[in-house]
Amino acid sequence: MTTAAYTLPRERGIYYGGGWHPSKGGVVTPVHSPATGELLTTINEATAEDVDAAVAAAREGYRVWRDVAPKERARIMREMVRVIRANLEELALIDAADCGNPVDEMRRDVEMSAGLIEMFAGFWSEMKGSSVPFGPDMLSFSVREPYGVVARIAPFNHPFVFSIGRLGAPLAAGNAVIVKPPEQAPLSALRGMELLDGLLPKGVLNMLPGGRDFGAALTAHPGVDFVAVTGSVPTGKAVMRAASDRLKRTMLELGGKNALLAYPDSDPDKVAQAMVRGMNFTWCGQSCGSTSRAFVHEDIYDAVLERVPTYAARFKPGLPTDPETTMGCLVSKSQHDRVLGYIAKAKAEGARLICGGKQPDAPELANGFFIEPTVFADVTQEMAIAREEIFGPVLSVFKWNDESQVMADINSVDYGLTFAVFTRDVAVAHRAVARAEAGFCWINEVSKHAIGSAFGGYKQSGIGREECLAELLTYTQEKNVYINLEG
Repeated sequence: MTTAAYTLPRERGIYYGGGWHPSKGGVVTPVHSPATGELLTTINEATAEDVDAAVAAAREGYRVWRDVAPKERARIMREMVRVIRANLEELALIDAADCGNPVDEMRRDVEMSAGLIEMFAGFWSEMKGSSVPFGPDMLSFSVREPYGVVARIAPFNHPFVFSIGRLGAPLAAGNAVIVKPPEQAPLSALRGMELLDGLLPKGVLNMLPGGRDFGAALTAHPGVDFVAVTGSVPTGKAVMRAASDRLKRTMLELGGKNALLAYPDSDPDKVAQAMVRGMNFTWCGQSCGSTSRAFVHEDIYDAVLERVPTYAARFKPGLPTDPETTMGCLVSKSQHDRVLGYIAKAKAEGARLICGGKQPDAPELANGFFIEPTVFADVTQEMAIAREEIFGPVLSVFKWNDESQVMADINSVDYGLTFAVFTRDVAVAHRAVARAEAGFCWINEVSKHAIGSAFGGYKQSGIGREECLAELLTYTQEKNVYINLEG
């Protein structure tokens, strides 16, 4: 097996107003590979001192971009799509090296990003208002307008998708955007900005890597009109607090402690496969949508558990830039330590380890943040792994025999992002979906997104819907106009 070469971004500064700048705070940060520990590069990190300049540039860009005809915006966005697809392999390799996810999966991320921007470019004519009939001398109608400056805060698990792919809706709506890429994995966003430089008017797209202090200052800045976050529940709450002083609009796609429910008529083999696929072991379980709680009926419980280790073994940790790798690593030492802590606590609380639970033995992985696919059986509601989002490769399996009780257990957590149900009975499936407190549901499927369909959560899993027309409209505000024609 060979590891592919990759090229890092040439620019190491922060980008706003159509150009690259050093950090006003003078902060230079090293970027290390989570898989090998090697120093990849150093970058300038934006601080609170950079916020005023970046926001001023974005406001200037917004004043130009809002007046560009929507069809012309769409043309420019399609050129962005062309550039992204032309550089797919390079961008995927950078992400693999920087965030630890396998390069093959990162190729899909880059293509998904291009597809999202392309979709919203195609929605340009759907930003429609409405009219109300009042007679021949009066007219009342509404139009949709952009908010102004949108701050996008991206997480580390899919850096390019959340930094670049999520630009489609706010840009199509006519907003300027300031992106804060993930501090753990900023390089694909910086390289993407290099490639897209010059396509949009100055100030429309700005890319500023930075830490928590910069993010807080950006969120609270009076020149920022809208804040969109993909991340943890604590991050979402912090953003809402910062935005509340000026009643800023927010869009939050947050955490999940998602359930897979298997009924007794399900095929044990298909359920076992789905449990493993739904955990997203490819990117080490670092996914808000992972079905990390599997509720399996007692009639098929043992048969399912017999099969799970075989399917889990297909996900073998390896160097993420190797095209044959099927499972990457965690993004940082702190996340690695956190997941190992949950594994130790699960054992102490009496969960039964089915497979995994440790770091791999391969010497080439010794310096990386790797953990084997881990599955615990006989999990009960009192255990920490049953209630808390781990954001790592740990699957909890529960045995059930009472439908009302299992639905109560499924809905007992504060999260509500995804839900999967497996059964041959369509009425049973619809009944379960209707009772599940989750925003995106699968029947006899897991993990897949259906671009164009609304993705988002219930309860503390977020506010708003993405990957659909509703996301575009969320980035617009409606203005009503009443005309007295007699005048």
